[in-house]
Amino acid sequence: MRAALIAGTAMIALTGPAFAQSGPLVIYTSTPTEQMDMLVSRFNETYPDIEVEYFRSGTTEVINRLQSEFAAESPQPDLLLIADTVVMTALKNDDRLQGYQGAPVDGLNPDLYDSDMTFFGTKLITTGFAYNTELVDTPPTAWSDLTDPEIAGRLTMPSPLYSGAAAIHVGTMTELDQFGWDYYEALAENGAVAGRGNGGVLDAVARGEQSYGIIIDFMPLNARADGSPIDFVFPEEGVTSVTEPVAILSTATNVEAARAFVDWQLSEEGQSFHAEQGYLPLLPDVEGPEGFPALDDLTILSVDPARLLEADESMKRQFADLFGG
Repeated sequence: MRAALIAGTAMIALTGPAFAQSGPLVIYTSTPTEQMDMLVSRFNETYPDIEVEYFRSGTTEVINRLQSEFAAESPQPDLLLIADTVVMTALKNDDRLQGYQGAPVDGLNPDLYDSDMTFFGTKLITTGFAYNTELVDTPPTAWSDLTDPEIAGRLTMPSPLYSGAAAIHVGTMTELDQFGWDYYEALAENGAVAGRGNGGVLDAVARGEQSYGIIIDFMPLNARADGSPIDFVFPEEGVTSVTEPVAILSTATNVEAARAFVDWQLSEEGQSFHAEQGYLPLLPDVEGPEGFPALDDLTILSVDPARLLEADESMKRQFADLFGG
């Protein structure tokens, strides 16, 4: 486990919640290490007496480790901060999460947190599509454009068998009447290919190996800012999204510190920090990163996480039948 005991340096008032919470706080997360280090450092500026330790890996490995600890009746984390709501929904159904009715959700879209207040989105990572600006003169603007014969054999995408964000995207699209499996069958007939994760899609489009790629937003937008010949489209029908939810385990030992972490994530300060890291914040009044539309201007395509969880295995089998994997 990577220890992140980073002392904060900002002065704080010795009143209010920051004075009340202290002690060790154990987090299991899929957030990349560099970003998690920065997050802990900023969190400790407000809560310097909370000693954060975290274990970081991909969501699948994080959950496998946690399930082993459940089996041994010795779960270690107080908090989870992972990629998708489907996994959180499964943990909630198994009574592994505790509710936090006092979480500061004012101003948040109710679709971005659990109605029973057991997990809460922390940021918005949308899925649209990217294109290579040296290969495409007139970029498509809609999901439906990707089945156009002019794009045949020039589109790649991540696989839900490897990517949590892709699992949410494909699960959502195939559950919506306006797309369904007919849409993916059309993509397959048009020669679309599936790789593994979003990083592979970015590399393929940026290098010109493919002209188009279905991908999460911040990767191509950050690459564009660094001079890569790539741009990103927020499709006119809407975007799917993952929210990197945070949740307190029912077995948490430092509940007050865990609640402080949730509070900070949902605060204006926490949301501004996420925007600095290149993510779309959830609070409409917090300005997003350059290149992103305003939150109110986005159409978010969503499906009840319980439905996504129920259909998850069959969705992956059907996707593999169409695209391999």
